[in-house]
Amino acid sequence: MQAVSTRFFPSRFLRGLIAVWLAGTFGVFTFAGVVGLSGSRWVAALLSAGVAACIVWLSWKRPVIPLDEKAASPALGILFVLAGAVSLVQLARLCVFIVNPAAVSYAIGPNRGVGLPSRHLCMTAYYVAAQSVKTVPNVYDEYKLYSLPTQDPNAPRKARTIGSFDIDAYEYPPPFLLLPRAVGAFAPQFLNFRMLWFALYGSVVLIGLLAVARMFDPVTATRVLLLSPLVLGADITVGTLQIGNVQAAVFVLAMLAMVLFTRRFYAVGGALLAFAAVSKLFPGMLIVYLASRREWRALAWTVGLCAALVGISFLDTGPATYNAFLHQLPRLLSGEAFPPLRRPSAVATNLSVPGFLFKLKLFGLSNGSFELMKIVGSVYTLILIAAIVAIAMRRWSRNEQPIIWLAVLILASLRSPFLPQYGIFPALWLLILLASREAPAVRTLCLMSAIWVVLNISLPVFNGPDPRLLAAMAFLTQIIMVILLTLALRGQRQPVAVLQPAGSTRDV
Repeated sequence: MQAVSTRFFPSRFLRGLIAVWLAGTFGVFTFAGVVGLSGSRWVAALLSAGVAACIVWLSWKRPVIPLDEKAASPALGILFVLAGAVSLVQLARLCVFIVNPAAVSYAIGPNRGVGLPSRHLCMTAYYVAAQSVKTVPNVYDEYKLYSLPTQDPNAPRKARTIGSFDIDAYEYPPPFLLLPRAVGAFAPQFLNFRMLWFALYGSVVLIGLLAVARMFDPVTATRVLLLSPLVLGADITVGTLQIGNVQAAVFVLAMLAMVLFTRRFYAVGGALLAFAAVSKLFPGMLIVYLASRREWRALAWTVGLCAALVGISFLDTGPATYNAFLHQLPRLLSGEAFPPLRRPSAVATNLSVPGFLFKLKLFGLSNGSFELMKIVGSVYTLILIAAIVAIAMRRWSRNEQPIIWLAVLILASLRSPFLPQYGIFPALWLLILLASREAPAVRTLCLMSAIWVVLNISLPVFNGPDPRLLAAMAFLTQIIMVILLTLALRGQRQPVAVLQPAGSTRDV
């Protein structure tokens, strides 16, 4: 792997810049969380300043990743400074909107040329379902909890509201409610819940980015760390944090679980992967991966804790909620349960494999249906399982493992009937992991930045131009995702030493 001089960015200076970025980012999340818990912005300001100071000191004394001065280049150092500053501004602006919902000018929304209304908030569904499950066990009852009655079930829904936000429909298995119910125990009021949710969500994403970076050798890890602000500060990521959709967090939790398995922390890793799997289903494909590689201890902990979480959830919500879920499951698998699929713009920007059928209707080429989407999804699932078994049987170096885990998760997420713009988050992450394998020459960084810009173009799911134009833009995004997945599954071009991860029961 080629080394590049960093004479303009000595390691001590670079370490200081990284410490400031980490301190500022964790400080933003701390501020929102403390306001949500205490209601006092003065207390939040003092505590967030204290946390930021501690992060600076810890990052200076014990860097989260030992920097390799030869791993970067002046161009990469400049890119980190610019991306880090932008990410801090993005998150600080969003924090204003999180703490004060009336400050809509600070949100990512139509005022910034993005078709994401500031009133849209996915986590309203989590909050309402968690708060209502004891009195309305059927948390999938759209018209009792989420939507106003309508005469036409195929028309776009008219959402109920909570404060200034539309209430989204709950579309997850019952065990996921364990998390919003736990958060709600500390922040029972909706706006406080929203602040605490943002703080926890953002912190988990940042911790996941850092933990995965530590999996690589020092040269690659340094580059991954320096490129991480491109993921955290992207409009896609910030928009996902704004709406509170759990998709990005599920990716991060699953990746954290795999990292922990390599470090022999089977119980904690199993708990994280189990929660991700019972909450969004698609991370369960990593269970197939573990079984194919005969990682029996990791597999046993994950499966056992899946059963435990389902049992705890069953005792918490009762059998009626699970009966409702079994009735709702076919509608979730076919896409019929997703209200956005009644809007042409949402159909156009859907990134999923089954959703491709509905896009054809925009061009008059197919008469797709929800039932056909379910069939295509089932076929894709069978192909995916076979592909994951084949992927798991290959020998991967230590540097390649995180890339393969992320690729498996992306492939699994494409099974969802509806995968809007937040599905691009893992593609941005995969992009920087792949770019970190190469020497950070200006040409390489320019190519990566161009791809990042294309992926980071937010696709409006509510209002926007002609749906056929949106479909073409989404198709370009899908092509880039396929290319990135192909590069990931090819592995590194140059020979690398095959390393044995801690706790593995076989060759990597």
